[in-house]
Amino acid sequence: MSEESSGNGSPTDGSLAAPALPDSGFVFDRDRAALVVIDPQNDFLSANGAGWPFFGQSVTENNVVANLTRLFEAAESTGMTVAVSPHYDYPADWEWRFGGPGEQLLKAIRMFERSGPLTVEGLEGSGADFLEQLKQFILGGSAIIASPHKVWGPESNDLTLQLRKRGVSQIVLAGMAANLCVESHLRHLLEEGFQVVVVRDATAGARVATGDGYLAALTNYSFLANAVWATEEAVSQIRDAEQRSTVSVDDLVATT
Repeated sequence: MSEESSGNGSPTDGSLAAPALPDSGFVFDRDRAALVVIDPQNDFLSANGAGWPFFGQSVTENNVVANLTRLFEAAESTGMTVAVSPHYDYPADWEWRFGGPGEQLLKAIRMFERSGPLTVEGLEGSGADFLEQLKQFILGGSAIIASPHKVWGPESNDLTLQLRKRGVSQIVLAGMAANLCVESHLRHLLEEGFQVVVVRDATAGARVATGDGYLAALTNYSFLANAVWATEEAVSQIRDAEQRSTVSVDDLVATT
């Protein structure tokens, strides 16, 4: 039976409806924006990757690979800045003496393992390599490939510097994993003064006994991000910026 409510829509049983968060007022400006993709690598996104038993179901349900492809295509077709923040572990990193449960998981299953920082020996097709379907967008020459982050966030790499040097102040954020590297990048980039939109179906999280990492991340995104979009909206915003720019030029010509 439906719950009775008062005239203003509030329940009459004395309980209070959860208050809504205010709108951030975010307005997208592609000319100062970048698509930033975190860890688009085999160990997260390939069925043969080391992390697939933990992340694969969420990756599949969210259609992450197809959605990342659509984001890359939209950014490339409009000349939008693109940056990738990868995760690599070199032999020296395996000598770390402590770490949280998530770190210990990555070490235990040997995610993102590379033979060294100055060699690509063994990289091709490995878990640390970029997903084959996405390489055309990442290795084409125009994308920023930041130095590797080492735990979750970009504090230890040059992503922020690379974006600042290109005049970027807005970020469309996607990639892996939702409550780990993506959320950590979100938090740090916000603290650095960027406006950040998270694309909610272009990321995924691990499912373990303690809970669903993706669902945990969605709650935090709603509090933290300037906006949370689906891929459809993100692609529309990126492409419509081109259309808006074209219309404004046409209008200017028509009035002269």
